[in-house]
Amino acid sequence: MQRHLISAADLTRDDAVLILDTAEEMARVADRPIKKLPTLRGRTVVNLFFEDSTRTRISFEAAEKRLSADVINFSAKGSSVSKGESLKDTAQTLEAMGVDAVVIRHSASGAPYRLATSGWIDAVVINAGDGTHQHPTQALLDAFTLRRRLIGRDAGLGQDLSGKRVTIVGDVLHSRVARSNVDLLHTLGAEVTLVAPPTLLPVGVESWPCEVSYDLDAALPKCDAVMMLRVQRERMNAAFFPTEREYSRRYGLDADRMARLPEHALVMHPGPMVRGMEITAEVADSGRCTAVEQVANGVSIRMAVLYLLLGGMEPAVTHSRSEEK
Repeated sequence: MQRHLISAADLTRDDAVLILDTAEEMARVADRPIKKLPTLRGRTVVNLFFEDSTRTRISFEAAEKRLSADVINFSAKGSSVSKGESLKDTAQTLEAMGVDAVVIRHSASGAPYRLATSGWIDAVVINAGDGTHQHPTQALLDAFTLRRRLIGRDAGLGQDLSGKRVTIVGDVLHSRVARSNVDLLHTLGAEVTLVAPPTLLPVGVESWPCEVSYDLDAALPKCDAVMMLRVQRERMNAAFFPTEREYSRRYGLDADRMARLPEHALVMHPGPMVRGMEITAEVADSGRCTAVEQVANGVSIRMAVLYLLLGGMEPAVTHSRSEEK
């Protein structure tokens, strides 16, 4: 493992499989009466969020506390950042406090990389999402969910996703989730197809390690999982499609389209879901949709990342004799 986690593209296959396997160990902690490990006792982790977030921030905080870390939550709103303080000054303030790791979400693509390489702070940096660039722990939890569902919880240990076919649908242009998943799933051997209107595909997408299609109905029968993306209106400054109804008709997942999927295929969504737009309530609430499972798996993945970057190489979970019996 490298010192920081900035991009899914930085992970080798062995790195990714190590994180997924460690997350399986961490998931066992959730089954215990006391969901705590002493691994990061005495370590201080700051959640430095310059963008609004619910799932990611709470997931990281839960992971940190389950590993017994001291947690500081920093929100840009109501802080000196709202008064004009720069990222550098904020980082140097944290350095003076002696933090061991910074989990950063920022609206500017590249901010976590800048923080990790600037020399402003001598701490582990974990990217919790930067602009439209990367969201590596989301890609890891998606891969973790896929491996568990398509291969099996125990059978998947040590395995990648070779031969699995994943279709990612929607607003690829503004999606750090799509970029991270294309990078990681390709590294793990999966075949990825992007489906979106031409206006919601980024320039240069033809160089990405994936296929591109504009026809959702043609892609569905051939995939093991379909991942629906939210249309990110807050990042849009123009009209990228005629109407919501038109978008939903062409690229939304409803019961009729779900019926075209193979019986074993999963429906995934990184959240938050806009029901009636990219996914209908019927599909979102079906047993094939893993959205809630992905949230639960996110805590295990983030525990694994924190453990591997901060906790050393001792066994992730020590089993008592009673458990072994």
